[in-house]
Amino acid sequence: MANDSGSRGQRVGYIRVSTVEQNNQRQKELLNASGRIDRFFEDKISGRTKTARPGLVECMAYVRDGDELVVSSIDRLARSLTDLRGIVDELTDKGVTVTFLHENLSFSKGASDPRADLMLGILGSFAEFERAIIRERQAEGIALAKKAGKYKGRKPALSPQQVVEIKQRVLAGESKAALAREFGVTRPTVYRALKNA
Repeated sequence: MANDSGSRGQRVGYIRVSTVEQNNQRQKELLNASGRIDRFFEDKISGRTKTARPGLVECMAYVRDGDELVVSSIDRLARSLTDLRGIVDELTDKGVTVTFLHENLSFSKGASDPRADLMLGILGSFAEFERAIIRERQAEGIALAKKAGKYKGRKPALSPQQVVEIKQRVLAGESKAALAREFGVTRPTVYRALKNA
């Protein structure tokens, strides 16, 4: 949906947390402390690309020339340097100013600042490096836990009893999609459970 209000120059906030369990309050408070925010867009997932984050897609469709997109930190907007540069370029080409509060950086159409561009590249690279280190440490920790017999993996979305019940109800003619909704899981989860049952 396009931004069609009569006023110009809205300040729009974008918030992203990596999991549903994480709290967005800290980011929201930081954005509000920076000044008036007319509208918030939010993603509670860890999507690697822009298209995997519906809140960001909606936000980018909403903002227009003269608006400012305010983000708490570079790593909240993008997961890779390539994605970061692409998003910032797309927004500034539309005439939207992009502001990163934590890094104290701002990008806008026609405002060429080589130092800001360099900082964006450096900070984006550091964010990528940090994520790679975290993944490496996590993999090492899991390997050690498996070796010690302590790693059980993620808890299954459906218990064995639920899988049996779903299988019986599917055989009785119930819709897999309806059962997925009822059990609070996705359809692919139901299909996998039935395939492995």
